[in-house]
Amino acid sequence: MVELDQMKLDIQAYEEPLKEVGDSLDLENKRKRIEELEREMEAPGFWDDPDRANAKMKDLKSLKGTVDGFCALKQQYEDILTLIELGNEDEDPDMVAEVRQELDAFVSTYEELRISTLLSEEYDSASAILELNAGAGGTESCDWCSMLYRMYTRWAERKGFSVEVLDMLEGDEAGIKSVTFEVNGENAYGYLRSEKGVHRLVRISPFNAQAKRQTSFVSLDVMPDIEEDLDIDLDEKDLRIDTYRSSGAGGQHINKTSSAIRITHIPTGTVVTCQNERSQFQNKDKAMQMLKFKLLELKRAANAEKLSDIRGEVRDIAWGNQIRSYVLQPYTMVKDRRTGVETSDASGVLDGKLDAFITGYLKWKSIGGAEVGGDDDV
Repeated sequence: MVELDQMKLDIQAYEEPLKEVGDSLDLENKRKRIEELEREMEAPGFWDDPDRANAKMKDLKSLKGTVDGFCALKQQYEDILTLIELGNEDEDPDMVAEVRQELDAFVSTYEELRISTLLSEEYDSASAILELNAGAGGTESCDWCSMLYRMYTRWAERKGFSVEVLDMLEGDEAGIKSVTFEVNGENAYGYLRSEKGVHRLVRISPFNAQAKRQTSFVSLDVMPDIEEDLDIDLDEKDLRIDTYRSSGAGGQHINKTSSAIRITHIPTGTVVTCQNERSQFQNKDKAMQMLKFKLLELKRAANAEKLSDIRGEVRDIAWGNQIRSYVLQPYTMVKDRRTGVETSDASGVLDGKLDAFITGYLKWKSIGGAEVGGDDDV
């Protein structure tokens, strides 16, 4: 049957790429590590240190997920070839639709696994902490900030990740001035680090009685939620720690005690906040973790030898600094100026369909990433 013969060629085209993915995953060493961890779990006293034990359990789950996922994909490849052979032997036209469905599912899973091999940076497997800040523009920018917050929460839902708000400051009239939230799930940081930067929106303003075309900007910072203490020395005199009453939903402690924390690193002007944990101490720990990572990133960017020399590149939340433009008027388009990835499905993107942009960024970074640019007239 012609259709099945073509699909056989389609699936066989993945034989070598599938082998390359398996090689890049280093499955043999992962299997050895799984055996080591399983032996450690069986040893007496394994749970004497719960934090260490839980970290190893998490590592084991991740390793097994990778190995089992590849094995399942390889088996799916073999099953599709078998289905094609059976369909040709029986000359059953009903098999065409079944094979097509299996082939589409295989390609989707293969692409997801292939992209995961690009998540090779130190903290890629961690959960992510995102911080959105509205730029100049008042209510318009605050509304854009709330739209982006919804976009990332919808993306997280599609991935099966959970979202927890750590701090939020609402706009004076509408929207959100700033929000810090955590996306919990394996590889969340690896995917979402692609989103760090300034996001630009062009649309007819719903807050302008003259219905004028308006441009708004919001910045996004992305940090990994890491458990170990980072090797950053902080001088207490360089820190200003403010406490204030928490706001919003969250439990009986909200609005009753000054449990929310704001930490300012005076030499760099770096500010972090957290208000969602159950105590001031927990909020402070989370905020310090966020601050240390931000300072580590600044240190790397500036290549400074001393923390006091950190300055890093500061980009205004304004025109010319955006990583991506979202145009809703007079036409619809979302375009990433770094990678050149674009789509006319702006409503889908704002509803959380970000995978094309995330995948494009990971591929772009893997080959050394030179900025494409060219969207200033979008």
